[in-house]
Amino acid sequence: MIAQLIAPLTQLAGSWLDAKTTKQAAEAKLKLTEAEAKAKILLSEKTSVADWERIMAEGTQSSIKDEVVTFAVLIPVILCFIPGMEDTVKNGFDRLSELPEWYTWLVFTVCTAAVGIRGGKQFFGGKR
Repeated sequence: MIAQLIAPLTQLAGSWLDAKTTKQAAEAKLKLTEAEAKAKILLSEKTSVADWERIMAEGTQSSIKDEVVTFAVLIPVILCFIPGMEDTVKNGFDRLSELPEWYTWLVFTVCTAAVGIRGGKQFFGGKR
């Protein structure tokens, strides 16, 4: 009689343990799949960045954009050492400060893109 009562209870306990084990295995597999997907995304991102840098480096070999941008940036510095041009430089910067903020960012973006800088975060203390 006791054996007849114990047999269904052991079957019930066994199926409960099987269900719990199956659930834990499924959760572990899901976590593994998520980790693999994240690793693929990170690898793809790193590869894309490396490809972009290689393409930009190849493109600048036959380009003079960075020299033009450098020269344009240094013109005010050079003019400051020419007697009589100091006021012209100061007036120019006064006029530049009156430009709309969106235009200032546009100029910044164009200049950084021309010399192959991916972003300005490294200049402002952010992570690359």
